[in-house]
Amino acid sequence: MRDWWRDLNDLVLPAECGGCGRPRTVLCARCRTALSGAAPRRVRPVPEPPGLPSVHAAARYADEVRAALLAHKERGVLSLAGPLGAALAKAVRAGLASAPGSRAGPRDAPGGPLFLVPVPSARRAVRARGHDPARRIAYAAAGELRRAGVPARVLPALRQRRDVADQSGLNSRQRLANLDGALTVASGCGRLLAGGRVVLVDDLMTTGASLAEAARAVRTPRAEPGPARPEAEPGPVSGARADSAAGSSISGAAFVYLGESWERRGEQWNGPARRRMGRRSGRPTGAVGPGRADGIIDVMCAAVVAASPDAFGMHRN
Repeated sequence: MRDWWRDLNDLVLPAECGGCGRPRTVLCARCRTALSGAAPRRVRPVPEPPGLPSVHAAARYADEVRAALLAHKERGVLSLAGPLGAALAKAVRAGLASAPGSRAGPRDAPGGPLFLVPVPSARRAVRARGHDPARRIAYAAAGELRRAGVPARVLPALRQRRDVADQSGLNSRQRLANLDGALTVASGCGRLLAGGRVVLVDDLMTTGASLAEAARAVRTPRAEPGPARPEAEPGPVSGARADSAAGSSISGAAFVYLGESWERRGEQWNGPARRRMGRRSGRPTGAVGPGRADGIIDVMCAAVVAASPDAFGMHRN
């Protein structure tokens, strides 16, 4: 009971700052400045993996920022999702502002809804941690963007189709080989992606291998299934159900998260797939929005909370 009350108290009155350890604050003013005080910058890992989209990061992965990300990811300090999401939202806006075809900024960019597509964690990591850090931060970022007038939604379209090794300790070449072909777009999500603007998001970029593989999976032409079975009207999506969806393949219906409470509200999309993505014929298929007629979906950009300091060193526009 003492442990239970201490955990509950930490949710209401955080025991310490996630960045520096200062007592009774989620993230102190100094650590907030380190996280999101500077303008996001475009980052490029060395070597840069093939197919990596333009990536913007809010901060360098060092010191207080590194401590805050690890506290959220490994220690389950979920109250840090808010400030981390605010930093990610700034990086998303910077990426959209510099994306081709976005002249007046992200709010005025052409196309359908803005989909934040998080890079999924391994299923065993989600089970061990009790949550998917990148997805939780993406929910917070989407809320920040909507409050700023940007119609952002979280679409957890990617899933792992095979097990991968732990990335820690692997160099850039080994990470590329480890993730090669590991991700795929869940059934039912291709049509949604084709009808909107796609931004890949993650909490951290080191070698860029995860984002490059995510971009490859999104851009790969695919055939959508036939008409889906009618489903009951969806209700609110709880955290447990959302994390359950994260660890399993999404078939038949795609879950698009709209609510500002991250995992607590959801909207289920269901309907017939009237055309097959990636199917070539003599007549154009006429993809909706920024999706292309050959079934390939364009990734506008990618955004992360933090990137390795070396990636900032190679910054150039």
